[in-house]
Amino acid sequence: MPPSEIPGRKQLPHLPSRDWVNLSIIQFVTVTVSGRRPILANQQSVELLTNTWAEANHWWVGRYVIMPDHLHFTCSPVTQPPTPLAVWMKYWRSVVTRKWPNQNEKPLWQKDFFDRQLRSGESYLEKWGYIWSNPVRAGLVKSPQDWPYQGELNVLLWHEPEKQK
Repeated sequence: MPPSEIPGRKQLPHLPSRDWVNLSIIQFVTVTVSGRRPILANQQSVELLTNTWAEANHWWVGRYVIMPDHLHFTCSPVTQPPTPLAVWMKYWRSVVTRKWPNQNEKPLWQKDFFDRQLRSGESYLEKWGYIWSNPVRAGLVKSPQDWPYQGELNVLLWHEPEKQK
């Protein structure tokens, strides 16, 4: 049952990013096209998305995979305190919608998105493995590196405090 159909729940929770001392803030985000229409996996969409992310610079987008009907990416705040993720998401999604070349495909996005703050370097690598393998699981390519609609805008490094000996 989708979260929006759970009694009493109208939307997904978007918790503020937790800022722990000497620990990276990296969010894993999934955004879905309204009606799950397969309109994203093409070069024009990728250029519009990546250019908008680069210009909407309150969060750095790291690795991303753009599927036909949804996209996954990791991101990290540029400023401290961070601009709330939900505010930044609303901004770049509205910019992409305004610039979208095919007016008949609007609205573009489902109203909500999924996000999860990663808690360790291991979860960062695990999520990237999930993102990168998505086109293979969907049967679109045989190997993740064959999917043309993926990349990395910014290198997001995981920093953890050294453990006491």
